[in-house]
Amino acid sequence: MHTYPLKRYCFFCLTFLSLTPVSLPAIAQYPGQSTDKMSVALKVPVSAFSFNLQDVRITKGPFRENMEREGQWLLSLPVDRLMHSFKVNAGMNTPKPGSPTKMPEPLGGWEGLDMELRGHSIGHLLSGLALQYASTGNDAFKRKGDSLVNGLAEVQQTLNQDGYLSAYPQQYIDRNIAATSVWAPWYTMHKLFAGLTDQYTYADNRKALDIVTKMAAWAYKKLSPLTDEQLQKMLRNEFGGMNDAFFNLYAITGNPDHLKLARLFYHKAALEPLEAGIDNLNKAHANTFIPKLVGEARDYELTGNEKARKAATFFWHTVVNHHTYAHGGNSDKEHFFEPDKISEHLTGNTGETCNTYNMLKLTRHLFTWTPEERYAGYYEQALYNHILGQQDPASGMVCYFTPMKPGAYRLYSTPDQSFWCCVGSGFESHSKFGEAIYYHDHKGIFVNLFIPSEVNWREKGVKLVQETRFPEEATTRLSVLTDKPVAMPLYLRYPSWATAGVTLTVNGKPVKVSQQPGSYIVLERTWKPGDQLELTCPMTLRRVPANDNPDVAAIAYGPVLLAGKAGTANMQGTAPFHDPADPYQYYGYDYTIPAGIPQVLPAQNTLEQIKPVAGKPLTFETTPADSQIRIELEPYYKVHRQRYIMYWTLK
Repeated sequence: MHTYPLKRYCFFCLTFLSLTPVSLPAIAQYPGQSTDKMSVALKVPVSAFSFNLQDVRITKGPFRENMEREGQWLLSLPVDRLMHSFKVNAGMNTPKPGSPTKMPEPLGGWEGLDMELRGHSIGHLLSGLALQYASTGNDAFKRKGDSLVNGLAEVQQTLNQDGYLSAYPQQYIDRNIAATSVWAPWYTMHKLFAGLTDQYTYADNRKALDIVTKMAAWAYKKLSPLTDEQLQKMLRNEFGGMNDAFFNLYAITGNPDHLKLARLFYHKAALEPLEAGIDNLNKAHANTFIPKLVGEARDYELTGNEKARKAATFFWHTVVNHHTYAHGGNSDKEHFFEPDKISEHLTGNTGETCNTYNMLKLTRHLFTWTPEERYAGYYEQALYNHILGQQDPASGMVCYFTPMKPGAYRLYSTPDQSFWCCVGSGFESHSKFGEAIYYHDHKGIFVNLFIPSEVNWREKGVKLVQETRFPEEATTRLSVLTDKPVAMPLYLRYPSWATAGVTLTVNGKPVKVSQQPGSYIVLERTWKPGDQLELTCPMTLRRVPANDNPDVAAIAYGPVLLAGKAGTANMQGTAPFHDPADPYQYYGYDYTIPAGIPQVLPAQNTLEQIKPVAGKPLTFETTPADSQIRIELEPYYKVHRQRYIMYWTLK
């Protein structure tokens, strides 16, 4: 989001993965989900389908812990405060007994009544609540979502403006259409469209579908008379994933007006070069671009638009191969820069978290089309490092940027006075960790991520249970639970980082693995109830050099990025938390980095001089031969509330 005004059988055999694309009757956000709610068939073949989030459970570990903290935050925000700006916009009574102002205390930060972006967080929160309900089955999340949906229905009825619904007046949209200054009203509207659609898809709230359908009728009436010139001027302003939102709604309703609306948000200046294979990202606002390509992916799936597929695929490879930091994030001061210039952009304003949230969405689409390890590998990289590392485990608060500048630290949000875009996307990211661990084709299950979890493939009558302490251990254990023998392949990811090789056993007996890192092991077998397998992927230390300078590098252990711990000296003011007095404090933030922060490692035998610390899993320290200070390194996702070093100078 742009700041204003600066503004993710009885025998078995092992073969290489070779899959025949298959088709599916209908889809939700990703091929395979919520088919009972869809009315539009896929127009393209896909090779991997998503499980419904309701059929996957995270059982333990850091992802479960992050999800629980996020859920507590979602439930703690009072409905009356969340609805306040919507009711004010509609001129509704907002009494609060005992309040000196006779109304609820307004939310702060980007949800303040003086903010043109107000209302965006409730859309994210609607999605987060629906995702938490699907992920946990906890009715508290459904009740909270239902309450918010009921409140929004009242506001929409009171506004009585052909289905319009927002926390700001329609004049903001009019200003955007007129190409005059206004802070991203369609971006904000996208969050509501997506949140309400998620409430229907994941929480079966039919009133939410009614509201969002009325909103679409308003949008069609508003936009269909505009000329192409007017639309393209309007689309120069950030509009989030409005195209994606209308494609998703079209998949549910089959209403051709919703398809037309999606295509009205086709931004020529951004997308035509990508269709032609041109990298036009330099200086482009990153989170303005990425959601457009998620929408392009949906266009391809629902209509067969080949140009959309080309744009989405080219964009993903361009960003991941040429614009991505070691933790899976991208951008400096919210913008892409020249390709292959990472070492020149190790600043305090790197890695806006919303960008990675959206890149993981795009990655999921591409994997369903072509289930290659590279997509699952990037997903793991960004999930374990950037997304998992966004949240402070002590408070549950999240950061906007993930600074790469040596000696910087994360600046966290506050419970009710920040509401940056990355707070909103965090409501979703930390509520849906079950969504990309497993996929399936018509035969078997892909195991992409090593996270303690269970997946229930109802149509096949199989439950797969995964137990592991990864990445603190290299082994994951899979148990097959079924009432009767089932002939089914398992596609086990062989990570590209597992260069030391892998070992595999089935019911304790070794299985020869002939594949190489960066592929899939296909284990085809008639599984009996209680069969077990173990896959061990040894992790080793490795350098992750900047793509433009081998003398600047991050250090990783397997997929886990390590950060050097640099203490808390000279952290001032409200650090490491956001000062509510400045909604844009994170942008250009002064980390008051003291002199002498260590940031140099020896260029020769770098990894040999980093040793594990006994008794402390995933903890290492530098062992310099001279009198230099020893530095402890831990996974980036664990190093919180202190300064750190991500990229090192090798000399």
